[in-house]
Amino acid sequence: MFVSIFFRSRMIPIFLLLNIFYSEFGFLQLGSTLGVNYGQVANNLPSPEQVVTLLTSLGITKIRIYDANPQVLTAFANSGIDLVVTVPNEVVPQISDPQQALRWVMTNIKPYFPATRISGIAVGNEVFTSNDTALTSSLVPAMVGIHAALVQLGLDSYVHISTANSLAVLENSYPPSFGSFQPELANLLLPFLQFLAETNSPFWINAYPYFAYKDDPNGVSLDYVLLNPNQGMVDPYTKLRYDNMLYAQVDAVIFAIARMGYGNVEVRVSETGWPSKGDLDETGASVENARAYNKNLLMRQMRNQGTPIRPTQRLEVYLFALFNEDMKPGPTSERNYGLYQPDLTMAYNVGLGTLTSTASVTLVSSATRETGKEPGSSRYWIFLFLLTFQALVRRAI
Repeated sequence: MFVSIFFRSRMIPIFLLLNIFYSEFGFLQLGSTLGVNYGQVANNLPSPEQVVTLLTSLGITKIRIYDANPQVLTAFANSGIDLVVTVPNEVVPQISDPQQALRWVMTNIKPYFPATRISGIAVGNEVFTSNDTALTSSLVPAMVGIHAALVQLGLDSYVHISTANSLAVLENSYPPSFGSFQPELANLLLPFLQFLAETNSPFWINAYPYFAYKDDPNGVSLDYVLLNPNQGMVDPYTKLRYDNMLYAQVDAVIFAIARMGYGNVEVRVSETGWPSKGDLDETGASVENARAYNKNLLMRQMRNQGTPIRPTQRLEVYLFALFNEDMKPGPTSERNYGLYQPDLTMAYNVGLGTLTSTASVTLVSSATRETGKEPGSSRYWIFLFLLTFQALVRRAI
């Protein structure tokens, strides 16, 4: 019965799953840390210089911005803080021309580097689910052009290139081992994943368990989405135990990427967070839940946790967001994801400064299995053998 399930449409090619497991044992470990998204859709934010002071006091060493604002890039010079900058969606089609891509890098990267530690470039945001065909068709050519410009300037070993994706790119996400992409995106995702693999760049995902709870508060455990280790689920096929939805979402993406042939690509969380305020129909949006989600996530980061499929590879996460942003459109929650108010007072206290200066927090690891065995167990290797076997049979057929 176990094997027959995988002889349906959900089979994983042999080398893909092997790549996933290689990374679990540390062969693909990459350094990672906690980051924060520094959005600026507001008319009352502190100056970039004040933001540098705040981040330094909190021990935050990575941020992501949604443009290449020269004031921000200048203010962060010699701060020791890594920045991921963004090419706005409306600019992506323009820089699909290699000369325009070089011009963009010469204008937005070269003048500031290395004093400002630009470590990544996000080409667009949630492009694959934008329904803009000109944008989606331009994405990979723009990324290739940006990379060629970095190579020409000798910066390619310092700055990686990717794009942040919505979870809507997935067709299946439950259980995590059934993770797969929307079929209609396959022709767009294949060259994108090839680019990531060739340049050793990460797949970024914007993951918000909050939305799952808001949409189905009676069917989704609040503890499970708030990263409390009291609730959980066991993937019936891998026997991996998940004590929170965020890690399950990330592993679903890892399996989806593996099904496309690129199981060695690292997955990072480019956005995750929880709103401290919402409209009447936005169930779960509260200060208490926002504090619980972000504090639990910070504690897990201090414990260097990975996801169940890659427990030895620390998951890099960028919290959304640093400030509440009063000019963001949409429901009330959109303006209330910030850890801080624009006047630099805390929206709520997650103990960020304390947590970033110590790693003495104890949590139950979600990387353990239902049986309590670690990845070297016989159950683990039997599962890998079965998946390998089914892939070989498929190829024979």
